[in-house]
Amino acid sequence: MTKNQYITYQKFSDYTTASEFGTLFKDNQIDYIIEDTSLQFDSFFSSNEPAKEYSIKIKPDEFIKADNLLLQNPTENPRTIGEDYYLVHFTNEELYNVIAKQNEWNEFDFQLAQKLLKERGAEIRPETIEELKKQNLIELSKPLKLEKGWIYIGYISAILGGLFGILIGWHIYTYKKLLPDGGKIYHYEEFDRKNGKTMLVIGAITFSVFLIIRMIN
Repeated sequence: MTKNQYITYQKFSDYTTASEFGTLFKDNQIDYIIEDTSLQFDSFFSSNEPAKEYSIKIKPDEFIKADNLLLQNPTENPRTIGEDYYLVHFTNEELYNVIAKQNEWNEFDFQLAQKLLKERGAEIRPETIEELKKQNLIELSKPLKLEKGWIYIGYISAILGGLFGILIGWHIYTYKKLLPDGGKIYHYEEFDRKNGKTMLVIGAITFSVFLIIRMIN
């Protein structure tokens, strides 16, 4: 299987932690790779400062095996945390959210959220966890509506013949997001994707025209 056929299972802010996490997969015959995914074009659409990010990637058909493995092998013992650990101060609703969005948290926090709920008399069963994840998957499967500002910027850049307009159009039209179950869907609404395709076409045409004029002159 080629590198492109591996998809992100979990993300980490440093390589060492990602490598330690991957050891569990290696010991249980789950093939994986670690990739530096810090630099992404999607950062243009966010006001957040770029940060280091390392992704553990596995084969799509091994997601369920990996999930079951992690449920049986928490990476740390939740009993070792102190009262100053941030999760301790979460409300029950926030802890349920951690469980529902397991893909956004590390395995330690996922296990700890269950432990804290149990201590508060709100223990949840495996079928409840699956239902929470299912509801989260439904929410994540909804395409994102792009801010109008980027539509304006994309069209202006495309009309002026700038490569930035082409890149924006290509990104809006083709970008897909990865779901927790390993599936992929288009990130933006169909209306925005049509605008992205139009930007891409306009940008390609105007850029080609400007390039031809420059060559002639």
